[in-house]
Amino acid sequence: MKKYYTRVCNFYYGRNSKDLVKNKKTLPLIGNPEISFDKVEILSRDSHKIIHIKNIKKLPSIIKKKVIRDLQNVTKVKKNFSNLNFKNLPNIMGILNLTPDSFSDGGKYNKKNFGYNHAIDLFNSGSNIIDVGGESTRPKSKEVKIKNEWNRIATTLKKLKNKKIPVSLDTRKSLIMEKGIKLGVKLINDISGLKFDNQSIRILKKYNKPLVINHIKGNPYTMQKNPKYKNVLLDIYDYFEERIKYLRHNKITHNNIILDPGIGFGKNLKHNITLISKISLFHSLGFPILLGTSRKKFIKDTSGINDSSRRLGGTVGSAVFAMMQGVQILRVHDVNEVIQGIKVFNKILKN
Repeated sequence: MKKYYTRVCNFYYGRNSKDLVKNKKTLPLIGNPEISFDKVEILSRDSHKIIHIKNIKKLPSIIKKKVIRDLQNVTKVKKNFSNLNFKNLPNIMGILNLTPDSFSDGGKYNKKNFGYNHAIDLFNSGSNIIDVGGESTRPKSKEVKIKNEWNRIATTLKKLKNKKIPVSLDTRKSLIMEKGIKLGVKLINDISGLKFDNQSIRILKKYNKPLVINHIKGNPYTMQKNPKYKNVLLDIYDYFEERIKYLRHNKITHNNIILDPGIGFGKNLKHNITLISKISLFHSLGFPILLGTSRKKFIKDTSGINDSSRRLGGTVGSAVFAMMQGVQILRVHDVNEVIQGIKVFNKILKN
């Protein structure tokens, strides 16, 4: 049987959106009238068609049922968790790499109190949560031993717990997850989608912790060796469905789950641009979307600027676009600058 997918599109914002929702001309994203839509793109592996929401009732029965079910997921209100407030879009996840070799800021915050101080700066600049990592997962990076990874992050995690700063833990390893959870970590962000360590699911079930399901093709060392997909958008959608079924099969019943399509994790320029431009497809899975475009190589591939420290413009541009597609969480290095861009955009929009 042919499988169909629903991507909401043609968004409206602010006061205009509120008026349209009130007059029942648009549907609100996650129950938030400040962002709404009036069209859907219905996709399959061999076709796509954009229709107005008022014409959904004219669709063939099997497609109509699927679209209506997807729209229920898209419009339902999301419960807040991990210091993330889904009534306010977007939420900001500040990046804290405590590594010597991350692609953008490796070695910058892994000495003395630099990491802790930077975390405080990120939080004071407006981050909802700080994503702490002790293992680089840049292209061609190799696995770090558990002891080394933990030694890089332990002191900073303890200090952030004492300061009551909300922390997400960027790790693939169950032992690191458990240690971090005991130090107050509020969210587990595993770039492997829980495939790297088969004990990770046990830890998440034991502590009933929120998590990010990331998509990656291969592993960090191999992921950029000519990645291929039949259809990058739909392949990753199917991957998320499979991972959610895996969680449910393992008795994780809560909905504190975030989906991250993994920009740059086993994707070339075309794959990345397709995912960003069509990111609203993943709303129909019914979970918040996280997008990490900050300083990534697709910006260089698009603009010609090579140095990762000079990709702020591309980061802000992609962040604002993602916000306009209803993405609930942005993972960024330059928190102050991204929030500044969003505030200016919103102020202009309201006028």
